[in-house]
Amino acid sequence: MINLDEIDRRLLAELQAEGRITNVELAQRVGLTAPPCLRRVRSLEEAGVIQGYHADLDASKLGFTITVFALVSLKSQAEESLRAFEDHMKGLPEVRECHMLNGEIDFILKIVSRDLQSFQEFLTSKLTPAPNVDSVKTSLTIRTAKSTPGVPLG
Repeated sequence: MINLDEIDRRLLAELQAEGRITNVELAQRVGLTAPPCLRRVRSLEEAGVIQGYHADLDASKLGFTITVFALVSLKSQAEESLRAFEDHMKGLPEVRECHMLNGEIDFILKIVSRDLQSFQEFLTSKLTPAPNVDSVKTSLTIRTAKSTPGVPLG
């Protein structure tokens, strides 16, 4: 964990809320001049605290009408098997998130798809036949009440 002061936390909160903010505006909001503000942001990037900048896209307006969560159990939990599964998931663009869990289920996946038929095809041709997959249980989302990326800074 990196040691952050209050200005760093404010910088991160502002950038997390509005990634396209200019350095001049960011500096004004946190009470710095532009050069030290830019140095701090670059330092946070170099330290890996800021991993990137992304656009928040509306999936439905782009034709991705369903989101599915899949609970995946593997046949083997050997480290090599876990990494092979993770690597396979990284190559599937429909899988937007892949988290290893403890307990009965090995992984939870967040999957987006254009429609139910496209998801069924993905499920039967890419997910269930993936190496080491023992079982897959899926749940389609009905609606999303909250989706907030990032971390609670303040």
